[in-house]
Amino acid sequence: MDPIRLNYGNLVSPRVATGISSEHLDGALSKRFKEVMAAVDACRSAGDFGFFDLPYASEAAKQVVVLAEGCGQSFADVVVLGIGGSGLGARTLRDALLGPAWNDCSSEERGHYPRLHVLDNPDPETLGVLFAHINPAKTLFNVVSKSGETVETLTQYLVARDWVANSVGEENAIGHFLFTTDPNRGPLRHIAETEGVQTLPLPANVGGRFSVLSPAGLFPAAICGVDIKALLRGAAHMDERCRTYELKENPAGVLASLLHKAHMEHGQKIHVLMPYADRLSSTSLWFQQLWAESLGKHRSMDEEGHGTGPTPLAALGATDQHSLLQLFMEGPRDKVVIFIKVEDHGSPMVIPDRHPGLKELSYLGGSTMGELLAAEWRATAEALRRAGCPNATIHIPAVRADAMGQLLMMLEIATVIAAELYGVDPLGQPGVELGKLLTYDLMGREGSETPEIDDSDFRWFI
Repeated sequence: MDPIRLNYGNLVSPRVATGISSEHLDGALSKRFKEVMAAVDACRSAGDFGFFDLPYASEAAKQVVVLAEGCGQSFADVVVLGIGGSGLGARTLRDALLGPAWNDCSSEERGHYPRLHVLDNPDPETLGVLFAHINPAKTLFNVVSKSGETVETLTQYLVARDWVANSVGEENAIGHFLFTTDPNRGPLRHIAETEGVQTLPLPANVGGRFSVLSPAGLFPAAICGVDIKALLRGAAHMDERCRTYELKENPAGVLASLLHKAHMEHGQKIHVLMPYADRLSSTSLWFQQLWAESLGKHRSMDEEGHGTGPTPLAALGATDQHSLLQLFMEGPRDKVVIFIKVEDHGSPMVIPDRHPGLKELSYLGGSTMGELLAAEWRATAEALRRAGCPNATIHIPAVRADAMGQLLMMLEIATVIAAELYGVDPLGQPGVELGKLLTYDLMGREGSETPEIDDSDFRWFI
């Protein structure tokens, strides 16, 4: 297996003025990292970090494959209904491993696998447009919610269930739904058990943003033909690499430690993930949720009332060289950029040698578009270094299943390591609970009360 590599040279001084010194990396940071890894391993052994077990959950993977192979050819479209990690994981794997144009391909071009749609936001227009373009009799809805009571997802489910039932009949509609949810409780589990809806279990110790390698992400990928065994092999390979307590041998440890140090010592609190591949644009959004929701907490574990956490930002190279790069280069020095460089884009796509008399075009002829992207990445990393903006690059051999498994696992491990460094619990998201409760109240959920909300009066409307 070709390993992915982390080049962190542009995070280290004197290459970058605000970089971390090699002496500090070898000394205090390495010593602290051993303590951090001991704490992470203790949580892992206690079963708190269930995502570590997913690459080895062979029975769960087998169940996913059997179910996917059993119904994959029966449907022309699969629609994932899930918000947050329940949708972002499926979107990430779809775009990376099937390509962003998967749904535009013909059935033959897709190998007769279904189109895959991921709906997270309960926007009625989006759902209505999708319904107008798919056949309810040939559509499977994968409803993903660990708790089984996510209001946005349940709303989508209720609308979809009614739409399918009106077309194929109430009894036949059951076969058009698959619930991925808690194995023991919750309203989706109750509906499944009373009505006979097929289900896949979500492990109790795996939160939504860490669930990409669970059935939440694996089933939508598998039903479209993705080799999920290779995906899990890649994740297991990265897990083995990141078990070491030697900081400079642990890619997730180096990434987490240097990003934390850049934030706490140099105020570089904005962490940008910028892949140079369209297929990885959704990966940046997945990382944005993972990093923000795990590390942005109101209080640390040992200091009351202390809000902490970096701000992740999703970007795309080379597109955002023409938007965000100006800010990175000349704006506040509060950012670290993590590039993802793809070594092999698959298609050579040679640039034609046309208009030889125009110097603005003639130098491009004979090169490939992949070579242009590589030059854009290299130039941007160097320009940022010269401007004093620290950056690092994750090199992946190609956008394929085993490499994606490595990448996703590395970023998840880096997250729990960073959480220990920040002194926060990476699990849970207490900061969003009040908004959920107020939504229940406003929608009239049983047991709720009409909330007192301080709406602005008309003096503030123009």
